[in-house]
Amino acid sequence: MTVAWAYIYEHPGSDPVGDRVVLDRDGQRTYLAPVPDPSKAPAVAADLLAEGVALIELCGGFPLTAAARVAEAVSGRVPVGHVTFAVDSVRGAAQYGELFEAEQPQAD
Repeated sequence: MTVAWAYIYEHPGSDPVGDRVVLDRDGQRTYLAPVPDPSKAPAVAADLLAEGVALIELCGGFPLTAAARVAEAVSGRVPVGHVTFAVDSVRGAAQYGELFEAEQPQAD
């Protein structure tokens, strides 16, 4: 029996289906699913649910509102985890966020 789980993360410009990576070994299937922005995560989570995942983990960079929308999208059928940062890593996470935002194209 294969156990499947997924990790959804933000990767600007990504194609949630075309850029998906599936690792399948020794009875475990892992889906690495990029989304171009967190608003796309609920639909991707629903697709992964149809693939048979038993757990969905979300990148800690996702806002809490996006995590709540993913949980709503799967309607409690599988657990949804949201990676968080320990207190001692908040400064580094904030610096990463600033660098990430600086690299984003500006809206016209």
